[in-house]
Amino acid sequence: MRQRWLFLVAGLALCALPPAVPSLTTPIAYMARETLIDPPPRAEGDRLVENTFYLTQGITVSQWLLPVAKGVTFRAGYVAVGVSVDASGRLSGTPSRVGTFIAPVRLCAGHACEEQLITLVVLGNVPWEPRELTFPGRVGVPLAGEIGINGGPPGVVPTFSVTDHAKLPAGVTIGPDGHVGGVPQAAGISEVPVRVCVAGNCAGVVVRLIIV
Repeated sequence: MRQRWLFLVAGLALCALPPAVPSLTTPIAYMARETLIDPPPRAEGDRLVENTFYLTQGITVSQWLLPVAKGVTFRAGYVAVGVSVDASGRLSGTPSRVGTFIAPVRLCAGHACEEQLITLVVLGNVPWEPRELTFPGRVGVPLAGEIGINGGPPGVVPTFSVTDHAKLPAGVTIGPDGHVGGVPQAAGISEVPVRVCVAGNCAGVVVRLIIV
């Protein structure tokens, strides 16, 4: 008789269990808490005009860190293998290892200093040569030419700078992207010295303008 009561109680318990326990086929609801956080303050671009520099392995560096504010000095130190920055913000040395280097530099105004991250991309030494250096034109007709280069590291944009603006004919310009434009105002042949740099690998060329 005692055993019958035990079986009866056990049966009632099994009948009451399913409503209390979720079925294995019931989908599980995952609860997650989303926390919105403010993005970290910009470490780049706030205190320097430019914070990424492309260099070439084995080529001497001669570039400058340009602060946005006036009266700023730098704490001298190394920023990559073979490259250092001095108190005036000048990058110097010869990079000896290919790679991307992210280094902190300290900018100081009086006794207050702040840290700024800069990126140095050191590329392999890939030879390059100018693609076009002679441009014909006519007086009063707009010029539309590009100096351009062949070779060099892929994906690196070359820069062009006229080293003697007095040699440019009146009305003609050569931009930092190598674009030759403007409207020539007088006939003649001009030879304009231009410095071309590809990831810090620079060379001087002469651009010839033939205006008739």
